[in-house]
Amino acid sequence: MLVHAYAAPAATEPLVPTTIERRDVGPHDVLIKIEYAGVCHSDIHTVNGDWGPQPFPLVPGHEIVGIVERTGAEVTRHRAGDRVGVGCMVNSCGRCANCRGGDEQHCSEGMVPTYAGTDRDGTTTQGGYSTHIVVDAGFVLSIPEGLDAAAAAPLLCAGITTYAPLRRWGAGPGKKVAVVGLGGLGHVAVKIAHAMGAEVTVLSQSLKKQEDGLRLGADHYYATSDPGTFTDLAGRFDVIISTVSVDVDVNAYLNLLALDGALVNVGAPPGPLTIGHAFLLTQPRRVLTGSMIGGVALTQEMLGFCAEHGIGADIEIISGDQINDAYRRVLASDVRYRFVIDAATLA
Repeated sequence: MLVHAYAAPAATEPLVPTTIERRDVGPHDVLIKIEYAGVCHSDIHTVNGDWGPQPFPLVPGHEIVGIVERTGAEVTRHRAGDRVGVGCMVNSCGRCANCRGGDEQHCSEGMVPTYAGTDRDGTTTQGGYSTHIVVDAGFVLSIPEGLDAAAAAPLLCAGITTYAPLRRWGAGPGKKVAVVGLGGLGHVAVKIAHAMGAEVTVLSQSLKKQEDGLRLGADHYYATSDPGTFTDLAGRFDVIISTVSVDVDVNAYLNLLALDGALVNVGAPPGPLTIGHAFLLTQPRRVLTGSMIGGVALTQEMLGFCAEHGIGADIEIISGDQINDAYRRVLASDVRYRFVIDAATLA
C-alpha cells in the first residue's frame, strides 16, 4: 500500500512530503494507522549523516503511537481498534541468547531499527513520519489506558532509554540520582527517577531551566558551569544518568559518584569519552557504563509504570510542514521538551 510520509531526500537536505510503499500485512504483522510520531535528536543525527552514510530517501521516526487497523491471521495479542506503539526496533533474529533473554536491542545478528535499517525481507525500513506502518506483532507495544497518546509517543525512545538504566542501577528510595541535562531525555529521566522514589538532582549548564526541573520532580538543581558544583557534590550520587549530546568531562562526573556508584551514558556526544586515570574507577569503586533502549518486555513494563504514575513527555505538537523548523529548534535547544508530529497532517 502507498502511504503519505515526510522523507529526507539526501543528507542535510530538508524533509519533503512524499509517498512510500508499505508491505502487505503478513500472518504475523500489524497494520497501524499512526496518530503521533515523536521527533528524536537521533532522527536529526541520522538524516544529517552524522552517523555515517544512510539509505536515502529516508523517513525517520521511532516514537510511534497509533491505532491498529488490521492484523495478520496468526496475531493474537493485538486487535483492530487497539492503541499501540512502536519504538526504536521492528525486528531481531529471535534466536540468539540476547533475544531469548529479552534483550532484543542487543541481538547478536543486529536488531532491525525502525528506520534506516535492513529488514529480514531485505527491504529498507522507513519510520514513523508517515500515516501508516506495518510491523511484526512481536515488536508492537500496547499503550495503557490513561496515557495521553501524544505525550506517550516519546516514551517509546526517551522513556525506555532512561527507565532501563534507572531500573538496572537501582534508582529508588534511599538512592541519590543525578540527571545530566534537562532536555528531551533528561526531563523524562527526572520524572521517572522521582516516581521511583529516588532523591533527584539535575546537573545543567545553567540555572535557566531550574523552575522546570523542580516542577518535573527534581529535589535539587545545580549549574555545571559553576566550578563549585563539582566540589560541593563530590561523592554524592549512587547513579548519574548523562543524557546530553555534547562532550562532557567524564572525570569530573566520576568524582561525583559514591562507593559503587554508576555513571551511565545514554546521550550521543560526538567526541570520545576519556578517563584521566584508572584510579577514578577504583578509588572508590565506581562504574562507567552505557545503556541502549530496552527489550520489548522492559519497554512494555516502562509504559505500565508511566501510566501508573501519570508520566508522559512534555510536548509541543506540530504539523508535517513544521518538521524542518522543529529540527532547527531542537539544534538550538528551543523546545520544552519534545516535538510530536500529528500524523493526520501528513496526508
